[in-house]
Amino acid sequence: MADQIPLYPVRSAAAAAANRKRAAYYSAAGPRPGADRHSRYQLEDESAHLDEMPLMMSEEGFENEESDYHTLPRARIMQRKRGLEWFVCDGWKFLCTSCCGWLINICRRKKELKARTVWLGCPEKCEEKHPRNSIKNQKYNVFTFIPGVLYEQFKFFLNLYFLVISCSQFVPALKIGYLYTYWAPLGFVLAVTMTREAIDEFRRFQRDKEVNSQLYSKLTVRGKVQVKSSDIQVGDLIIVEKNQRIPSDMVFLRTSEKAGSCFIRTDQLDGETDWKLKVAVSCTQQLPALGDLFSISAYVYAQKPQMDIHSFEGTFTREDSDPPIHESLSIENTLWASTIVASGTVIGVVIYTGKETRSVMNTSNPKNKVGLLDLELNRLTKALFLALVALSIVMVTLQGFVGPWYRNLFRFLLLFSYIIPISLRVNLDMGKAVYGWMMMKDENIPGTVVRTSTIPEELGRLVYLLTDKTGTLTQNEMIFKRLHLGTVSYGADTMDEIQSHVRDSYSQMQSQAGGNNTGSTPLRKAQSSAPKVRKSVSSRIHEAVKAIVLCHNVTPVYESRAGVTEETEFAEADQDFSDENRTYQASSPDEVALVQWTESVGLTLVSRDLTSMQLKTPSGQVLSFCILQLFPFTSESKRMGVIVRDESTAEITFYMKGADVAMSPIVQYNDWLEEECGNMAREGLRTLVVAKKALTEEQYQDFEIWMLTGDKLETATCIAKSSHLVSRTQDIHIFRQVTSRGEAHLELNAFRRKHDCALVISGDSLEVCLKYYEHEFVELACQCPAVVCCRCSPTQKARIVTLLQQHTGRRTCAIGDGGNDVSMIQAADCGIGIEGKEGKQASLAADFSITQFRHIGRLLMVHGRNSYKRSAALGQFVMHRGLIISTMQAVFSSVFYFASVPLYQGFLMVGYATIYTMFPVFSLVLDQDVKPEMAMLYPELYKDLTKGRSLSFKTFLIWVLISIYQGGILMYGALVLFESEFVHVVAISFTALILTELLMVALTVRTWHWLMVVAEFLSLGCYVSSLAFLNEYFDVAFITTVTFLWKVSAITVVSCLPLYVLKYLRRKLSPPSYCKLAS
Repeated sequence: MADQIPLYPVRSAAAAAANRKRAAYYSAAGPRPGADRHSRYQLEDESAHLDEMPLMMSEEGFENEESDYHTLPRARIMQRKRGLEWFVCDGWKFLCTSCCGWLINICRRKKELKARTVWLGCPEKCEEKHPRNSIKNQKYNVFTFIPGVLYEQFKFFLNLYFLVISCSQFVPALKIGYLYTYWAPLGFVLAVTMTREAIDEFRRFQRDKEVNSQLYSKLTVRGKVQVKSSDIQVGDLIIVEKNQRIPSDMVFLRTSEKAGSCFIRTDQLDGETDWKLKVAVSCTQQLPALGDLFSISAYVYAQKPQMDIHSFEGTFTREDSDPPIHESLSIENTLWASTIVASGTVIGVVIYTGKETRSVMNTSNPKNKVGLLDLELNRLTKALFLALVALSIVMVTLQGFVGPWYRNLFRFLLLFSYIIPISLRVNLDMGKAVYGWMMMKDENIPGTVVRTSTIPEELGRLVYLLTDKTGTLTQNEMIFKRLHLGTVSYGADTMDEIQSHVRDSYSQMQSQAGGNNTGSTPLRKAQSSAPKVRKSVSSRIHEAVKAIVLCHNVTPVYESRAGVTEETEFAEADQDFSDENRTYQASSPDEVALVQWTESVGLTLVSRDLTSMQLKTPSGQVLSFCILQLFPFTSESKRMGVIVRDESTAEITFYMKGADVAMSPIVQYNDWLEEECGNMAREGLRTLVVAKKALTEEQYQDFEIWMLTGDKLETATCIAKSSHLVSRTQDIHIFRQVTSRGEAHLELNAFRRKHDCALVISGDSLEVCLKYYEHEFVELACQCPAVVCCRCSPTQKARIVTLLQQHTGRRTCAIGDGGNDVSMIQAADCGIGIEGKEGKQASLAADFSITQFRHIGRLLMVHGRNSYKRSAALGQFVMHRGLIISTMQAVFSSVFYFASVPLYQGFLMVGYATIYTMFPVFSLVLDQDVKPEMAMLYPELYKDLTKGRSLSFKTFLIWVLISIYQGGILMYGALVLFESEFVHVVAISFTALILTELLMVALTVRTWHWLMVVAEFLSLGCYVSSLAFLNEYFDVAFITTVTFLWKVSAITVVSCLPLYVLKYLRRKLSPPSYCKLAS
């Protein structure tokens, strides 16, 4: 902080600023080849020339190598690929989607949005019909629920295949086994899915009903009436009490606050926890009574509904006055739906309702998310189906197409249908439920809630992580750490010295003022005529604290106390500044931190409105200051200022604070400011420079007022560094503000030359770049180690997620904690919501809900890894279980003249898929390849997961070969070793099959859990005990002989021992990366 550094007035003409801005774009790095460069890109009319100019060309012309020309447009070239390959792969989907979309648009044309004139309290005067003010988040209704859920299930080939196979069993000629062996698993999956969807739909219905049924006071000619939120219409005058949700978009007419303004909480709309100051229309605020709103003839002209929550254009007109009163309306006169009234009672006229409100227009419809692993398994299922069809055709061909060969073909399809096991879907869904339960029970991440149980594996496949910045990363908590005055510095351990200096300084000033009988004016003259001497440390500290407590946009708010009426409370507010119920609100958390710090050292901000501030000294004296001018913080100026008049001395002072880079050129030169700011920044502290300048009345009258609008690029940069998203040694490219295609063209070329640097870009510039150079910008941004997009609207956030998915094909994860993050969370492949100060809206809309940002590490590194690895192993093992028995069936049919007769019938097939092998196979959901501590210690291990090596065509082919080998050994071995009875073949082969499956589970396990051992012995015990009841399938006398035991053992050893040897050799010769770390 700077100590009374003289501040030179800022004088800048708009034209000069525009010229400097234009010149900055044409002064890019590198030499200039000629004077005609400025005119080449100067005019926006030449945008057609930009179409022909490659973006990757340097500004020096077209002399660069040809490789530069082809660097970026790869995405565009790929999109131009058409032909048979495109149609077979994705074209038919695109055409079907386009046709369906066209039909939907024809049936349900969107109403054209128009500007409107809204008469106060007269809904019947509305020229057009407006939508109902109801909120609807349900995906289905009574008629579409069952068809919709069934479509979502059977649009995947795996489930559709199961449905066709199950339906085929109703045909007698095709019947292979019992109906329940096919319909029970499918029915279980559908029942679980429909139950889960029904519960989710009912919860959404209850939340919607609760919101739509909230009662509000509607002002009518006959007085106040209660009306439901869903019954509010455009033109109604609605009264909203403190802490009540605003039901629709309104123009602010009146408030109970005497200042004519109120605060609202917008955390569920824009994600910012700090309260926003809203100002009532002055014409209606000045009316004597509330009922006078019906005694005037007035209307509001509002622009057409749009998505931008940060702007509004309209006018308020009162016709019955002479002359008519016209008052322009801006964003500060609006009350958007889904915000909360934080102070006083407000009255507004409704201008937008329902789906035309800003909050609904910025909310996207939730989509049904499908995990990447499910898509991969779906592709493998298609490959297995092709193998199934090919095998069946081979069997019919070897039969010689005798008899009703088409019926035999279908029977072979059914016999080999276990190649795609119907239990695959059941096991995977149950596994997902277990993973979710483990996440919620993890003591290291308490409070975690899994709201979407279908995509836990996505946590282990994420490539792009998109997170809301300030609130999510910092929890909107700032603490004042250090004060530097040039020659002396105060830290956390010496704040008591500052408090002592402030107390002494005000005590001395009060005693001087008490001993002076000539009034304040002679004292002021004596001060101004005194020679300038170096101030004492106490005086300098006093001036610094005073500057900090006056230069801000913070407003103290006093909570209502029980038993105090509204009128009494207002009367006491002028005098009672007790600390018990006071809170501070501002547009930035660091503003609040500054004022809280000055309160801790003795100088307290006790009151503030649009024109004045009151401070309380350590002795309890109240000092009043008149606010003459306020200059808000902007990203372009990187500073804010305020001009105040001390009402006790009439002194006028201009206080300013801002970033060191912005303040250094305009304060009096000193040799310590830059060095000390650098030292603090290296410690990870955000630095502010505070300065003051005393103004005479003449200087104030001549002072030029500056006011710019912009975003918080500086805040975004500081947060990126503080959170280590960007290292302090890494270059950061701050994308300049661009408004046209030519400016975007030049700035993208400048950014192209940078290597390994983070990008910081504002939402406005991002919109321009995506409008003209979408493919090029996304590919450039994807090459950056980190990208920070600040001041983005909810829709922009969702669009960025969608663009990353479309251009890269990689999995994305969106993290947020506010209502403005919902669209982004729902658009991402995996959405994580954080329960924080901004409410629970993001948490409720997310797939996974956590309580702290730091829990994401364990959620991804540990649970994401385990979920993906376990599901990959479980899915492939279930397919192996089906492949091995299908191989045995193929061998059996080949030996017995290609007969379409099942090898195992009835309960044997049901038991094989359930009690005999289910528990050991499902116990793979407890397996882990890396300990949680190791996964957290080496986050590099996560990168291997994104490559998808645990489940690929390579691993799948390995399992197919294993299944063919083991199935062949088991069947041929049984056929070779059996003696006389065919029933012996069944007994030997089936028993060896069960033992082989149990041993293969043991081969697959990487870390044993006691439940795995229990599952192995439980399944073996179930099979052995059931042999006594399977007289229909086994010869009990034979299975109790030693011959049976040694034949089964021999076949099992031959089928499993070579695989154990290969696994041992592989781990010794080529161990995976996690094994190297463990060793």
